[in-house]
Amino acid sequence: MPGAQYPIRHLLLVPLLISIGLALSACSGGDFYRTRADFRNDDMHKWIGREATASVGVLPSQYQLTDNERQLRDLAYPLIEPPHSRPAWKSVFGDFQPIASPWRQTVVFDRTAYGRALIDEPHRSQMSRYQQLIEDVRDDITRFEPFFGSAIRVIELDKKRNASLAYVSDLSPRERADAVARMQENSLIVQWVQQCLEQRISSYRWALERLVIQAPDNIAADADRLIGELAAQTANPPVAAQPVIGRALSVRG
Repeated sequence: MPGAQYPIRHLLLVPLLISIGLALSACSGGDFYRTRADFRNDDMHKWIGREATASVGVLPSQYQLTDNERQLRDLAYPLIEPPHSRPAWKSVFGDFQPIASPWRQTVVFDRTAYGRALIDEPHRSQMSRYQQLIEDVRDDITRFEPFFGSAIRVIELDKKRNASLAYVSDLSPRERADAVARMQENSLIVQWVQQCLEQRISSYRWALERLVIQAPDNIAADADRLIGELAAQTANPPVAAQPVIGRALSVRG
């Protein structure tokens, strides 16, 4: 019965076509799990400011981001994302995962999480664990200066913005509110990064202490030196953001 076999052959092709489609979609993340270019946009990290202001009950500004403000958010994201928290299979969407700000009551910092993940992951030798720790700390040291350089520019311009409010003609309440909200938002982002750096240092030290007792190696001294360097930089940031609406943020991890 040729007429009955024809649709059956087509039905058998459906699973094959679905499999091919899934295989092709798996490649959409880009080579070597890099985030696909068409997932990126100029304001992909704008949510950081909205999350910061919402967590302290401040309405977000409706102003568009300046180039400096956009750069501040882009440079902030790798420092507020928990270190070594994104496996390769997750990296395609990692840039779009919202993170709760430290002002939310439900946020609980676990200084052991990084070390437990580092130790529990399968490694060929203890050396690779130390090397991963060293790489993560060195990455933070590399990111430190660019972020705070951007923060200096943003905060200095916000000081000028604040001073100019008194001289703007016919300034509407909405315009003033948006300007103040954006200044608060920028300040909160800098404070958020400062807290995360303190937490990362605490996590790194916990991880190193466990590595030393579980798998002692002379390379531990290199890791300790780098953690100390990051801690010294974090303890003396080149710019300090003013607390928003009187809510100072403790940055000790």
